[in-house]
Amino acid sequence: MSKPSKRPMQKKEAKEFEEEVIEISRVTRVVKGGRRLRFRATVVIGDKKGTVGYGIGKAAEVQQAIQKAVSKARKRLLKVPTYNGTIPHQIQVKFKASVVFMKPASEGTGIIAGGAMRQILGLSGIKNILAKSLGSTNRINTAKATYKALTLMRERKDMEMDKIKVERTEGKERGTPEVRRVSKKYAKDMAYADKKMARPAQQSAQQPAEQVKPDRAPNNPK
Repeated sequence: MSKPSKRPMQKKEAKEFEEEVIEISRVTRVVKGGRRLRFRATVVIGDKKGTVGYGIGKAAEVQQAIQKAVSKARKRLLKVPTYNGTIPHQIQVKFKASVVFMKPASEGTGIIAGGAMRQILGLSGIKNILAKSLGSTNRINTAKATYKALTLMRERKDMEMDKIKVERTEGKERGTPEVRRVSKKYAKDMAYADKKMARPAQQSAQQPAEQVKPDRAPNNPK
């Protein structure tokens, strides 16, 4: 008997975003015929490079609820400004009964937070932060309050974002030239100087080369 041929192993494609489940709960809906049982999944996704989002999905099965939550989270992605691995400023936000407080931290501190806050901050790419949940311990409201706080983060003009630093270092490794911003007057002066330097080279190329006459021998005296 011939042995069945082994199928080649397929390599798994790298996911664009990492997924973490915050909460899975069973919810009940009362209808005319009785109670309708479903599952509710709260999921947060992020690439750990400054992009994060969350979603809530409901379905009759857990896996379907997670898939719905992930698809909703992709529609609610947020760019988080980070500076030296932390947030630009401290902030306190209230969402319903949940209150969250966030404060920048020095390098090496880590993520000092718990519950849903730690999951969202970790997937957003923040490495050092001091955070505390001051209000209700409801995981969904805490996640929404954390997301709201990240949307209110303001960029700092006096510092360079971590994302721009990474893009510049990657560009240098690939050998791409660094783009330098200059004023219009400076660019005009540089263009005029280049044209002025190119004129002598063009004139010398247009002039015909001088013919060198051979030396004549002196006439012999008779």
